[in-house]
Amino acid sequence: MIHDSSHPFGEPGRVVVGVTGSPSSEAALRRAVQEARCSGRALLAVLAWEAPGGEVASRIAPQPSLAALWERQARDRLDAAIRSALGGLPDIPVDPAVVRAPAVYALNALADQPGDLLVLGAGPRHPLARLLRGRVRRRVMARAASPVLLVPPPVLPRAIRRRLRQATVADFVSPEGTGSAC
Repeated sequence: MIHDSSHPFGEPGRVVVGVTGSPSSEAALRRAVQEARCSGRALLAVLAWEAPGGEVASRIAPQPSLAALWERQARDRLDAAIRSALGGLPDIPVDPAVVRAPAVYALNALADQPGDLLVLGAGPRHPLARLLRGRVRRRVMARAASPVLLVPPPVLPRAIRRRLRQATVADFVSPEGTGSAC
C-alpha cells in the first residue's frame, strides 16, 4: 500500500484507534502506529468508558468520587494496553484519550474530519462470536464519517489453541498456591 502524507483536503488528519485491551484492539493499535508513521498523521488512542449501571443511574445518584476512581481505572487500562501492545511508547507521539461516553459515539465524534482514519479491532473470527460481540464495531462502521480500518486479531497455531482449550486452573497455579507456575 502506498501512503501519501499529503491529503486532498489540506491537513492529513489523525489516526484514531479504539482501545479495549483485547488481542484485536492490541493488533489495531500496532497497525494504527504503522499507519500514523507512514502517513505523518497524529495518533489518538481512545478508551471509552461508561459508569457501571449506566449513565442514567449515575445521573440519578451521582458519586463524584466513584466517577474519578472509574476514570482513573480507565486511564490505567489504556496505559496498560499501550504498554502491552507496543512495549512502551513508540517512536511517534501517542495522544491517549479516556472518554466517558458510549464507544460508538466517542469514536465517531473523535474521527469526524475528512482526513481522519478510524482503526478498530475486527474481533473474533468465528461467525457466531462475531454476531454476538460485534455490536459496537457494526454501529461505529454504520455511522462513521471517516474511513474505517478493521484489523483482524492475531491467529494462534491450532496446537496452541487446542492446548489452551484443554487447560485447567491447576495448569496456572504452582504447587505452593502462589499463583506462579515458574
